[in-house]
Amino acid sequence: MPDAPFAPPPVIRVPVDRPLAGIGWMVLTGLLFVGVTAGVKHGAKDLPAPESAFLRYVFGLVWLLPAWREIRGAPLTRQQLRILGIRGFAHSFAVMLWFFAMTRITIAEVTAMNYMTPVYVTLAAAFVLGEKLAARRILAILLAFLGALLILRPGLRALDDGHYAMIFAAMLFAFSYLIAKRFSGELPATSIVAMLSIVVTVCLAPFAFAVWRTPTLSEAAWIMGVACLATAGHYSMTRAFAAAPVSVTQPVTFLQLIWSVLLGVFVFSEEADAWVILGGTVIIAATTFIAIREAMLSRAIANGKDLK
Repeated sequence: MPDAPFAPPPVIRVPVDRPLAGIGWMVLTGLLFVGVTAGVKHGAKDLPAPESAFLRYVFGLVWLLPAWREIRGAPLTRQQLRILGIRGFAHSFAVMLWFFAMTRITIAEVTAMNYMTPVYVTLAAAFVLGEKLAARRILAILLAFLGALLILRPGLRALDDGHYAMIFAAMLFAFSYLIAKRFSGELPATSIVAMLSIVVTVCLAPFAFAVWRTPTLSEAAWIMGVACLATAGHYSMTRAFAAAPVSVTQPVTFLQLIWSVLLGVFVFSEEADAWVILGGTVIIAATTFIAIREAMLSRAIANGKDLK
């Protein structure tokens, strides 16, 4: 599934059958997440990446205040705190890399390469959690890597530091999401999100202060807007997953790539790269298949069946 690179994917419950509502919420999600990337690219382009990321999370902490009593009451073991702390540390570097990439490469490239995150999650789940990979899922993973090669085209063009930053950002996000997946059955979603937000804010602070430049009122306002859009995007995505099956909502994420291309061309004067569009389409097709197969597998396990 696509995800904004600031928070874990929501815990997906068994959805009711309201496909039009699910599609509508997912369309809104894509628009909000594209707004996040545009806000960062326009409003934070002159701020150091660690500072931009830090301010985004500081403003984001405001949204946790209504749930603070519930967060404080959640029982966390020492081991859970340690692992969630490691997750937050890794997520911090992923966020800084993402903010850096946004200032160096096109919105379409960032959006397309971000779709590799669920592919890395699938691979890590196989090697770390011992989940089985059927032949069709392996083929989908290979197809996704082919899409990434179409975007990057190593050896055929000079790669920017932003491309490398985005590759490692997606890998670190995958590590973060894998831990979220590990704890999704043990802890409330609010506790997982809160721990991530708090730890990332603390971890980003020294990096931000090392390169600190007092932001202008305009820059602060843009970062605050990014925090609001990201929070709203995760809310609408949660509503989409609650309304309709992933087989309905996942293909709609393709619109996010289209909007990213259009925004880059008409607002930021970026060139529409056919290879990026093609590679992103291939990755989206592969991740859609992986997401649908995972949903089918979860449903089969719940029904006591064995889905190959």
